[in-house]
Amino acid sequence: MADYNKPDQKTLRNELTDLQYAVTQEEATEPAFNNSYWDNKQQGIYVDIISGEPLFSSLDKYDSHCGWPSFTKPLEGELINEKVDNQLFATRTEVRSSNADSHLGHVFEDGPQETGGLRYCINSASLRFISVEEMAEEGYEALLASFVDHQ
Repeated sequence: MADYNKPDQKTLRNELTDLQYAVTQEEATEPAFNNSYWDNKQQGIYVDIISGEPLFSSLDKYDSHCGWPSFTKPLEGELINEKVDNQLFATRTEVRSSNADSHLGHVFEDGPQETGGLRYCINSASLRFISVEEMAEEGYEALLASFVDHQ
């Protein structure tokens, strides 16, 4: 796997859409039910739109009926940083990518109990989806083994 670096702000402004920049750099939230991946059912992984670091697997994605992609866990715990968020009327737990420090969304304790009870509610604008068929050519072949029994 690659080195997951964050480009400078000028590069980010040029390469990201306004929404991707607002979500990842300014902690914005995209509209529910009107984003790229809330209802994506393809098999593959979701990586940080900025650095490419692998964050979530479709094997851990579920429909939480909230309008954003929801996952029961990250691919690896060390790829996600948690931060206390007091910006709204309640304290929430923000999740950010470890290397690029991208704002991803929030984690809540109302997920499926049989998988640990967590719901990682993530903005599509902070992610790029890579299908199982594209994973090897994109440099994520080490993560293909988890999909062998699920195809």
